[in-house]
Amino acid sequence: MVYFNEDKEKKQVATLRQAEEEGLAQMLAHKYGITYIDLAGVPINTDALRLITEKDAREGSCAAFKIVGKKIAVAVLSPNKPETVKIISELKEKDYEPTLYMASNQSLEKAWERYKDLSFATETKAGTLDISNEQIEEILSHLHSITDITKQISDTASEQKVYRTSKILSIIVAGAISTKASDIHLEPEEEFARLRFRLDGVLVNVITFDKETYTPLLSRIKLLSNLKLNIKENAQDGRFSVKIFNNDIEIRTSILPGAYGESVVLRLLNPESIAVSLDDMGIPEKLMRLFENEISKPNGMILTTGPTGSGKTTTLYAFLKKVHKPEVKIITIEDPIEYHLPGIVQTQVENEKGYTFASGLRSTLRQDPDVIMVGEIRDAETADIAIQAALTGHLVFSTLHTNDAAGAFPRLTDLGINPKLIPSAVNVAIAQRLIRRVCNRCAKRIPIPENKRHLIDVIVGKIQKKGENVLQTAEMFQAIGCPDCNNTGYKGRVGIFEAIIIDKAIQDAVEIGAGDKEIALAAEPQNILTLQEDGIQKILGGLSTLDELERVVDLSLALPTEEQHKIA
Repeated sequence: MVYFNEDKEKKQVATLRQAEEEGLAQMLAHKYGITYIDLAGVPINTDALRLITEKDAREGSCAAFKIVGKKIAVAVLSPNKPETVKIISELKEKDYEPTLYMASNQSLEKAWERYKDLSFATETKAGTLDISNEQIEEILSHLHSITDITKQISDTASEQKVYRTSKILSIIVAGAISTKASDIHLEPEEEFARLRFRLDGVLVNVITFDKETYTPLLSRIKLLSNLKLNIKENAQDGRFSVKIFNNDIEIRTSILPGAYGESVVLRLLNPESIAVSLDDMGIPEKLMRLFENEISKPNGMILTTGPTGSGKTTTLYAFLKKVHKPEVKIITIEDPIEYHLPGIVQTQVENEKGYTFASGLRSTLRQDPDVIMVGEIRDAETADIAIQAALTGHLVFSTLHTNDAAGAFPRLTDLGINPKLIPSAVNVAIAQRLIRRVCNRCAKRIPIPENKRHLIDVIVGKIQKKGENVLQTAEMFQAIGCPDCNNTGYKGRVGIFEAIIIDKAIQDAVEIGAGDKEIALAAEPQNILTLQEDGIQKILGGLSTLDELERVVDLSLALPTEEQHKIA
């Protein structure tokens, strides 16, 4: 009896076909006068492989497999295929010197298999982390929460070391983008390193990993940010960008030496996170009407104040979009440009080249603008030029670092501005903070705690005295936490605001050099809610929690002086 072994027959047929295909490749190599190669026994250099995208390599039936300096070896199925010719031409345009080798299709398949070993991100040039549309879609489709990011990093950390560093960095950056994090913090401890994201202004733990993973990750970040690898005892600052769907997200790198090594903070300047309209910022209706009136004026200065991360730049961009018209010339001086606005001339501060806020503002005035945005007034020279611009027919938007709206006026005096000029130049001073919105899926209604009842009653009384309605004073929300909000209890942010406009009382107070408390007292008849009052309105309206508001502002300031130290 004869037994037919089907598997053995298939293997024999496959071997014959393979030999036949390789024989054809050798014959074609001789015909075209180029060297034959079988990539099965050749090591594939991933730096060479990444010079041609997988999509282009498959369409062009080619693969780059070796690189030395600018000399690159490329295996091809046919040197005359139009797609192949185009790829080779593009390599030459980039100053590479390609040498062609003839290979079979099955040989090329072995090279293309190596694309899966490459990171989702590839370094295309110093300072750019290029993520293609297909790759970022693949990453983002799996990263919906901190838990997803933690799992992806853990799984990747177990892969071969030669490939995992770039892939981990790709997952970290993509994860930060998908969760709308503003910052990435990498902090080495004695035996491990910690990864944290700043979500809605608060740091959240993501994962800890070993030093063996962190050390090459730090080097990779330094290389991308054009920082020196051998400097470990001094702070360094750099930047790189991530390209997603043809949009650049700039990432600012800050490296600081510490007890257990260098810690890293990556700040993501995502245009999507700052492209908020004025109507979506949580500005009270009365204040919105006031802002719209002030930004419609042809000249004067509008100042937004608050600490870093309070949303000042977002507010300025919203103002710019509101006043932007074809007949209006707008120029900005920013550090950095966080959001590109069509039809507006935007310039970026470059201190190392001598282009500062002051020099930029001086140059801007020679361009005959109608509206000027100065990212921040940091020094006396910038303050002086901005005031003069506001006094000479320009509408000027800018920011100051002060605790409240009243503090803007003495701050300008401290910068050397004549107090008598300030009321004529400044239209309105705004203060703002960002508080986290409570998660709608998991928030829980609770009665107002007894130890907070007096505080809230006092603030509600002030709100009502200013002619504002309060919906209810019996309940508020408590944050719980669920997968939808990464177990934080919060999702998204909303602004709280206060403002002081220039009237006779404010003018008199500023001109005699009054302090912020005296100016705030003089502003009370304007009946504009303070940060504390606007915050309580939003708490009682169900937008956030009392704990979150107290994290951001000092509610005791709303109490009479003798009671402030008694707040629970």
